[in-house]
Amino acid sequence: MGDHPTGGDRKVAKLPVAGKRNILITSALPYVNNVPHLGNIIGCVLSADVFARYCRLRGYNAIYICGTDEYGTATETKALEEKCSPKEICDKYHAIHREVYKWFNISFDEFGRTSAPQQTEVCHSIFKKLLENNWLSENTMQQLYCDTCTKFLADRLVEGMCPTPGCNYDSARGDQCEKCGKLLNPTELMDPKCKVCRNTPRIRDTDHLFLELPLLKDQLVEYIEHMSVAGSWSQNAIQATNAWLREGLRSRCITRDLKWGVPVPHEKYKDKVFYVWFDAPIGYVSITASYTPDWEKWWKNPENVELFQFMGKDNVPFHTVMFPSSLIGTGESWTMMKTISVTEYLNYEAGKFSKSKGIGVFGTDVKDTNIPAEVYRYYLLTNRPEVSDTLFTWADLQAKLNSELLNNLGNFVNRVLSFIAKPEGDGYGSIIPDAPGSESHPLTKKLAEEVGRHVDQYLEAMEKVKLKQGLKIAMSISSEGNAYLQESQFWKLYKEDKPSCSIVIRTSVGLVYLLACLLEPYMPSFSVEVFKQLNLPFEQASLSDEKGDIERAKRPWEIIPPGHRIGTPAPLFKELKDEEVEFYSSKFAGSQADRLERAEAEAVKVAAQLKKSKISDGGKKQQSKKPAGDGKSKGTVEPEITITRLDIRVGLIKKAQKHPDADSLYVEEIDVGEAEPRTVVSGLVNYIPLEDMQNRKVCVLCNLKPASMRGIKSQAMVLAASNSDHTKVELVEPPESAAIGERVKFADLEGEPDGVLNPKKKVWETLQVDFQTNSELVACFKDIPFTTSAGVCKVASISNGTIR
Repeated sequence: MGDHPTGGDRKVAKLPVAGKRNILITSALPYVNNVPHLGNIIGCVLSADVFARYCRLRGYNAIYICGTDEYGTATETKALEEKCSPKEICDKYHAIHREVYKWFNISFDEFGRTSAPQQTEVCHSIFKKLLENNWLSENTMQQLYCDTCTKFLADRLVEGMCPTPGCNYDSARGDQCEKCGKLLNPTELMDPKCKVCRNTPRIRDTDHLFLELPLLKDQLVEYIEHMSVAGSWSQNAIQATNAWLREGLRSRCITRDLKWGVPVPHEKYKDKVFYVWFDAPIGYVSITASYTPDWEKWWKNPENVELFQFMGKDNVPFHTVMFPSSLIGTGESWTMMKTISVTEYLNYEAGKFSKSKGIGVFGTDVKDTNIPAEVYRYYLLTNRPEVSDTLFTWADLQAKLNSELLNNLGNFVNRVLSFIAKPEGDGYGSIIPDAPGSESHPLTKKLAEEVGRHVDQYLEAMEKVKLKQGLKIAMSISSEGNAYLQESQFWKLYKEDKPSCSIVIRTSVGLVYLLACLLEPYMPSFSVEVFKQLNLPFEQASLSDEKGDIERAKRPWEIIPPGHRIGTPAPLFKELKDEEVEFYSSKFAGSQADRLERAEAEAVKVAAQLKKSKISDGGKKQQSKKPAGDGKSKGTVEPEITITRLDIRVGLIKKAQKHPDADSLYVEEIDVGEAEPRTVVSGLVNYIPLEDMQNRKVCVLCNLKPASMRGIKSQAMVLAASNSDHTKVELVEPPESAAIGERVKFADLEGEPDGVLNPKKKVWETLQVDFQTNSELVACFKDIPFTTSAGVCKVASISNGTIR
């Protein structure tokens, strides 16, 4: 199977190979102006990843291409909201998307961006062919123009009252009313306002270019009718496509009055850019061009390459009508989509996941739940909304984890490997026994027939991209294995009929290996761990016909050779308890804004309690650990100097002013989640202007011994980074939404901080030498980021700086 690349690993680019199955896989390019939620993840990248991993296991020559969709109005709007440039928004969210998918183990061959130069090149070449072939027309449209902002307003930059009778929603956007769901044109809104300056725009004429879909209809319909059957398109894709065709194809505008996008290479339209839905699907091609300069071998090779595309149902017409029409219109020989796999919506607890409202569980949240990526992957895939909307609930995730993963799959693997690992006399001393006569052992023969049937069904489901069904079939092999162990009563056989016991055990360990292969597309980290416990190289995981893997699966006792020594068995899954489920249900209830409010209130409460119970009597607690006497007896063990002894918290500077008796010092009042703010003195006057010290979140070391600085007692220390020659100093900043008083963590390192650090022991001084910022501007201890529940702490611009 080889190794699986993850988002940025630079490998030798794969190209189509004559005589092999060459499979090009894409998933809808996630839009870059937001953090993806679990509904987005199952709808595109995770589903495509399962299929890509399956193809690699089968020995097909497959590549998986994806990236962030970065142009268009939504990015411009977000940039206005966050007061920065569209490029900065894209850089910020591209990095977030990349991290989220890396955590989910998504094995892209290339994860790129539509703002790359290749996008402009490929868009321009397709556009020029469409122009040459007369598939484009010019037309005048009426659009809202804001005289104050001196520009035409994109749909999302207009708000007004919804014109739908009975709706009356007064914040409807120019493209859609969020209340009644009706699609709108900005000119239909009543009392429209520019979202930026709140002035009333006026209607003005503007010229645009249109793709003449009606003229391309015959060629398009011929493609759809042939490929929807040949590629077994999912039913929802066929329905959405037919709905567009039934309504009658209209010419579609492919240009916009925006700045952020691919510029139009045409003298008359040089101030405009392409409409994001014209250029976004071209992103698949341009990202492949970033992956290899020989991209045409994938994209202009319809005889030898099969294209599989994955997306949510709202994206279908752009992939079955718009994108194919653009390719057909060039008159060139493109690799057209063979199979489209479409999901309905995954809903969350009581309502819909919503990026705009912040409802649901987001990709950045999952790391904080202590539930491994493979459990989320498993749950989302068993729940994949293939034919109708499905629901994410914490109680259901708990039920699936505890009954299916822990009690069925984990229990089977652990039972088999633990028994083999037992010492001689109780087990097999970790050595796989020989098992002559397996094929004539009645119970084993029956099991092998069952398993063979399941493996055939699994392959059939996966080839048709029925991923949910494939997973269900693989899990039923685990149930068969458990029933086989029970029925054979192997623990009795060991004492009474050792040869039969050896048959059962060698067959069962073959099933463990087989399950690790079948489930690798769904839970890769589970499979890696099983191979480790089997003491086998993960690279040999395979379901290839050429290597005889499928035939061998039907004779599971032949999979692992006798005499092989296994590794150390260990539990593969951890139970999810009721109180954890209650905690997650309430933590992720409501919108992200509601959660933030709750978290801040909770942090203040907890910190106040902590202050009473621990910080006030921290000194006493330290002393109570010492033996009686002078504290210097030989029995005293000084605790190891570890990062967990520091109490670094998220603080908010309520007020900062210059020190009355020192020109280089500020005096700050900082809320660190206690009943009263702390007074902190910092030598930052020469580096940070006073106005930049007001009302901002900082990282505060709270358990240094208070020290008097020019007559004012400083009760903590604000952490800041400096460059190598100390000419520049910047504060270490927690994320804006981090809770005040929350303790900054370092990966999974656990431990209570000292009440007050003993200055003589130089705990801070010993640890401080390993505090620095990395090349991504993240504050770190060694290589471990300063982490809060809202994300990592950073500095503005000093990379590889010293923190003190």
